[in-house]
Amino acid sequence: MTDTSARLQPGDTAPDFTLPDADGNPVTLSEVVKASGGSAVVYFYPAAMTPGCTTEACDFRDNLRAFDSAGLTVLGVSPDAPEKLAAFRDKEGLTFPLLGDPDKTALQAYGAFGEKKNYGRVVQGVIRSTFVVGPDMTVQKAFYNVKATGHVDRIKRELGL
Repeated sequence: MTDTSARLQPGDTAPDFTLPDADGNPVTLSEVVKASGGSAVVYFYPAAMTPGCTTEACDFRDNLRAFDSAGLTVLGVSPDAPEKLAAFRDKEGLTFPLLGDPDKTALQAYGAFGEKKNYGRVVQGVIRSTFVVGPDMTVQKAFYNVKATGHVDRIKRELGL
């Protein structure tokens, strides 16, 4: 069903990317990791303003203090344009960067775009995925095909937060 050949594993080098944030400003993953002096949680989601993606984003928002305390910067990435991301951020009070990847280069580099099942049908789309990227730009954790509900708690458990 899903092409797993492009999937990242712990120990792999995380693909670097530069994507526009909700205000159109470029954000580069390696610079975020370097500036934070820690690590990053990069999560890929299908579309801003949809029920599952809103649940997941609000979970990250509500647990941001735990991630910040552990030196983890949260970045949300979707194929949405910056204008839609800005509306999503403002509507939901999201306080972490949302990045747009309309040409899906970062999504594909992380194996977060491809065939998936949606309501029993095989379709091409964003595979809801989350990665923990360490200070040396290596993948520490890789989660594919995650559920929007409960996923943030799972990440916190696995990271001991």
